[in-house]
Amino acid sequence: MIIGVDGNEANTEKRVGVGQYSLALLGFWQKWANRENQFWVYLHGPANQKVLPPPCPYFSYLSFGPQKFWTQFALPAKLYSQKEKPHAFFSPAHYSPRFSPIPTVLTIHDLAFFYYPKEFKTRDLWQLKRWTAYSVKKAQKIIAVSQNSKNDLIRFYGLPEEKISVVYNGYDRERFSPKKNKREIGRIRKKYQTGADYLLYVGTLQPRKNIISLIKAFPFILNQDQRRRKTLKLVIAGKKGWLYENLFSAVRELRLTEKIVFTDFVADEDLPYLLSGARLFVLPSLYEGFGLTALEAMACGAPVLVSKNSSLPEVVGEAGLYLENPEDLQEISQKVGQILDSRDLAASLAKKGIEQAQKFSWEKCAQETLKAIQEATLNLTP
Repeated sequence: MIIGVDGNEANTEKRVGVGQYSLALLGFWQKWANRENQFWVYLHGPANQKVLPPPCPYFSYLSFGPQKFWTQFALPAKLYSQKEKPHAFFSPAHYSPRFSPIPTVLTIHDLAFFYYPKEFKTRDLWQLKRWTAYSVKKAQKIIAVSQNSKNDLIRFYGLPEEKISVVYNGYDRERFSPKKNKREIGRIRKKYQTGADYLLYVGTLQPRKNIISLIKAFPFILNQDQRRRKTLKLVIAGKKGWLYENLFSAVRELRLTEKIVFTDFVADEDLPYLLSGARLFVLPSLYEGFGLTALEAMACGAPVLVSKNSSLPEVVGEAGLYLENPEDLQEISQKVGQILDSRDLAASLAKKGIEQAQKFSWEKCAQETLKAIQEATLNLTP
């Protein structure tokens, strides 16, 4: 069986979310590639060999353009013109080839644009709605990264339940584990100017992450304890997404420029140490398709405080503390203080988080995704 894969999300050095997901799948599939399961990875630019797994006899890259509207025009043209075609095509993000002579399998990570349309640029919203709609309807099989995302697919697109498989994300077990090297943790703290006492958010800067509520709650957190006012910082790690300007404005207005640190994108090798050194990981998101950063935080032994909505209870289980209303500043400050004030609670959450994280792995995700692709081609001819 030959499986075509859209590899563009993985073909970048600064990966988040979908990019991490795509690269993890390609990494395992490259190891498993053989005569029975061959992989052709399609790209709209040259393969970055610093990032992507190396090609081998049954795992190869096909690069072609033009880049503009690649999934709508260049990719379908390539699939139709190839003399030998894949038996299935897998897209790890929302968009699959607009026209395809072969069965397609598609992963949907979230449908946040239905819940928070005003938080997307007009052009991006138009594209998400229309391109996702045709992609899910034409796909032979859809993979949802959580039961919550599957429920949303059924609700908004009226898809039959049997068309959707839930396959949870994983995390890099070689990278994400509790780091005990104090010297290295100290180096990372110095590099990102976090200090030794900090709360941590990790994720793209965008409205639905609700970072603004965390920033506005921070003065209440500081005022709970005199020592905390002197030492505690809030570290916001992640690259800029969209509609993020109000975050910087709020920090200035609250006169917290010395207490709140924006790191921008954190290098892959640094993130586990940043997580391991945190007093607490906070994700006050209004909606998550999965919640990968919460999983990585638990794997590093950081106590986690997350919103009790969307997919987060599926990921965190009983290993974290929850925000019933993530926009309630008093609740945020009270829950943060509850963890900071109790070493026993923090230690218990850290222990439970490490155990909870063991339920997830990229290897399991890659196996179940490959199985879904194979099932989608049963009784079908390419």
